[in-house]
Amino acid sequence: MKRCDWVNDDPLYMNYHDYEWGVPEYDENKLFELLTLEGAQAGLSWYTVLKKRARYQEVFDQFDPTKIAHYSERKVEQLLQDPGIIRNKLKIRSTITNAQAFLAIKEEFGSFATYIWNFVGGKPIINHWQTIDEVPATTAISDQMSKDLKKRGFKFVGSTICYAFMQASGMVDDHIESCICRSK
Repeated sequence: MKRCDWVNDDPLYMNYHDYEWGVPEYDENKLFELLTLEGAQAGLSWYTVLKKRARYQEVFDQFDPTKIAHYSERKVEQLLQDPGIIRNKLKIRSTITNAQAFLAIKEEFGSFATYIWNFVGGKPIINHWQTIDEVPATTAISDQMSKDLKKRGFKFVGSTICYAFMQASGMVDDHIESCICRSK
């Protein structure tokens, strides 16, 4: 069974690739989780973040932006001491800032999903790559998304992070043509 070349043989990674990556996601907390984790990945590998995801879910209240938006300095200090997550002060603080900006978008648009999916016209972009080398790191849409998110106060949302988020949330399907998940 052929998968995209970036997947290793760890069942955790294969499961993520087979059942999550490229699958359209509309759940608010799940979208916030994906955006947060993609930001946490900056400078690291996705595999590193994926192995820590369960702990992230636990300590970040299942990525409930309403709770995260009100985290105290004491909570930040607790998170900085937790070896189960990436203990980067800027990334942890950005999660709180991003939760606040996320809630402002929900208020303005009715839901974050409505806002974010508008960047792709409400439906996934299905690409037809033959090899992983053809898959871009950024696109004009991820550039636009990054610019707008930053304007709204988000941190750790550069164009590369936004494109990875688009792939993770199924806004873009970048499974290569020979991948077993291509038909999903």
